[in-house]
Amino acid sequence: MRRSARTTSPAKAIIAALATLLGLITLTAPTAHAAPAPDSAAAATGLHISDGRLLEGNGNDFVMRGVNHAHTWYPGEPRSLADIKAFGANTVRVVLSDGYRWSRNSAQDVAAVVADCKANRLICVLEVHDTTGYGEDAAAGTLDHAADYWISLKDVLAGQEDYVVINIGNEPWGNTEPAGWTAPTTAAIQKLRAAGFAHTIMVDAPNWGQDWQGVMKADARQVYAADPTGNLIFSIHMYSVYDTAQEITDYLNTFVSARLPLVIGEFGGPADQWGDPDEDTMMASAQRLGLGYLAWSWSGNTDPVLDLAIDFDPARLSSWGERIFHGANGIAQTAREATVFGSTTPDAQAPTAPGTPSASAVSPTSATLTWPAATDNRGVTGYDVVRVAGTTETPVASTTTTKVTLDSLTPATTYTFAVYAKDAAGNRSPRSATVTVTTDKDTGTPGGSCAVTYRVVNTWPSGFQADIAIRNTGTAPVNGWTLGFAFPAGQTVSNMWGGTPSQTGAQVRVAAASYTATIPAGATTTLGFTGTTTSGNNAAPTAFTLNGAACTTS
Repeated sequence: MRRSARTTSPAKAIIAALATLLGLITLTAPTAHAAPAPDSAAAATGLHISDGRLLEGNGNDFVMRGVNHAHTWYPGEPRSLADIKAFGANTVRVVLSDGYRWSRNSAQDVAAVVADCKANRLICVLEVHDTTGYGEDAAAGTLDHAADYWISLKDVLAGQEDYVVINIGNEPWGNTEPAGWTAPTTAAIQKLRAAGFAHTIMVDAPNWGQDWQGVMKADARQVYAADPTGNLIFSIHMYSVYDTAQEITDYLNTFVSARLPLVIGEFGGPADQWGDPDEDTMMASAQRLGLGYLAWSWSGNTDPVLDLAIDFDPARLSSWGERIFHGANGIAQTAREATVFGSTTPDAQAPTAPGTPSASAVSPTSATLTWPAATDNRGVTGYDVVRVAGTTETPVASTTTTKVTLDSLTPATTYTFAVYAKDAAGNRSPRSATVTVTTDKDTGTPGGSCAVTYRVVNTWPSGFQADIAIRNTGTAPVNGWTLGFAFPAGQTVSNMWGGTPSQTGAQVRVAAASYTATIPAGATTTLGFTGTTTSGNNAAPTAFTLNGAACTTS
């Protein structure tokens, strides 16, 4: 069972909406004058704050562009940081535990994480997750306990000021009396400074990180002034509370106008039961204002709608992952590597175009592409594969090698593919020549010995999440399949895992993913998806076919 690392309160959006309607929320903006200048010795140490900006030790402006990684729950995913870097990120925010709620990450483990960040030329934001929702979640730990954990790691973190930002505690206050956030946040900062830490410190907002009651916004000046080094950056988490452009730009502009440092330390884009975050405005505003952002999250969420990569596989980016890495104002387009890793001048040179791809192992639902490698003055870090249709390109896969297998294709269909190379600075090559591939006809095992269970697992206004369990009731394996059904009430599929959907009107066809394509006799494979409704009627489909033959339903 996957653990969801982003804990939220189901009541928070309702409370926020009611409070807004009643005029009870007052967001007091910090006074718009210059923030205190950082201590010169602190500035010389490494990453530091000056005039509201995060700078490197050499004075170079550094804008975080990266993602969150749930290391404390998935320590057996050692390739994750390399994969994140291959997509162009310059920063990773790593989830740790101080032992209060989950298993404590040891000093040796944290040292290994820092070394992994540095080996992959990533700035490392380390955060304690046990504080999430304190004051509302009885299982949450305190910022004081988190501060003691950081102090226990002082020998590991000393000398890493060029590479490490300390995020004291994740979302360290819930919705219950969020004004209580200010004093313990200030105390934790001062405790770390008294212990001799010169690192840039990051602090998350209350209200589960979203600050919808404006406590951090109002008290930011006071909290910033309490840090004797001035090396403090504030972190806002933007999920469904931030579903309009006005809310997003108002919040970000307040900090920028006041010259108080801010980063979007977590954010989501896919709709959930509390609303639909406006990630396009978040990313565009961050780029316009020169603010950092760190998307949630690489992989491993209980609800995989927020997974950037499915099952930690960089070749299987979700639609959310494609948006973050390859979309407008995304990481590949905007990230610039920290100069501390040896880039004394910005790398403006793009890689050469990869060689012409060739196709092999073509089946009804998949094909393997290989191509000659591109070259680059500082090294190629990965490749993006796109489908070409006239003047339109659609991202289909990313890889760090010169080979990729494309799954969930439609049988008897002609595709045209091409490849781009990219480097660590986010530069993208010219496009390769194209290759045309026609998938084979569907010769998968006939259906007829199957049973389908359709289950709605969650609903929200205008949307829902559902599971589809396909059981092979026959005596032979099903090798390759296409599932067919019709929605009875105008529903549409938004995002799916376990298969690739296509929809025409009410009719839906789902092609198997590579990891669900084979269903042994007596076994079950399960798909999941989020969808939208238009009429408030979310009636379930009544009939399903597998490879054209009817299945029983339950």
